Amino acid sequence: MTLQSEIQNLKYPLGTMSKIRLYWPLIKSLQTGLLLSTGLAGYMSARCPVFHVGTLAGLGLSLFLAISGSTVLNMWWDRDIDAKMGRTKKRPLSSGQVSPNEALRLGLALSLAGVGLAVAMEALYGLVVFAGLFFDVVVYTLWLKRRTCWSIVWGGISGGMPILAGRTLGICGIDGIGLLLCLGILFWIPTHILTYSMKYFDDYKAAGIPTFASTYGFPATRLTIAISSVIAVIAMGISAWQIGLSYLHFGGLVVLSLVLFVLAVASVLKPTEKLNFGLFKFASIYMLLAMALMVF
Repeated sequence: MTLQSEIQNLKYPLGTMSKIRLYWPLIKSLQTGLLLSTGLAGYMSARCPVFHVGTLAGLGLSLFLAISGSTVLNMWWDRDIDAKMGRTKKRPLSSGQVSPNEALRLGLALSLAGVGLAVAMEALYGLVVFAGLFFDVVVYTLWLKRRTCWSIVWGGISGGMPILAGRTLGICGIDGIGLLLCLGILFWIPTHILTYSMKYFDDYKAAGIPTFASTYGFPATRLTIAISSVIAVIAMGISAWQIGLSYLHFGGLVVLSLVLFVLAVASVLKPTEKLNFGLFKFASIYMLLAMALMVF
């Protein structure tokens, strides 16, 4: 092996790692990880304790690929508005670190791999995974996001698909518990999106994105967040009871739900930016712990 070839071999891994570091923000790892955890919990709610480790691994991989792919495609489409917002202008696409064609190829490859693996595992499971990707990329991002603030409903539906997909794979069908779990995620997601629309109101206005805050005002937006949080808690509580959680675990879920309920009410009666963002953060913690309680 020549010295030149040795140098090229040393450079290639460094280039690969640089690409990975650029690509990683495109999948929004925290958001992807949270949605992935709901899918795993949905499966384990039906198959717990899990003996089918290979199936669980396939579920995790297919969901990770599909969710990551849809996120990359969303960022590819929204790169123009991301460049107008202070919160997002430094993202790899909007800052020019990753080319649009490169991101498009990556998003399509991840999406096709994720859906393809899901279909190969079980047809109905694959259909639910595809539905989540379709609602997220086509309906929410491409069609409605720039037209109406009610696009968040479809964004919420797509966010509920991973947990429904996991449950579907676990029982080889769609049941009432799976739909309730999906409903819980659907009404949990506005806590995130609407809070961001208030915190970064000027950014969304500069980008020309209609939000609840710009359409109906801050008080109505806070009320919507509170109501959706309560509905999410009720849906998760009913589904957890039907799954058959032990009294200890169900009691833990009730305590978490009460804290979320109090924060939701307080954010309407005595609204402050700190309290609103506190509700946003606790909602994420609530969902993670709720998933953990359903698994354990």
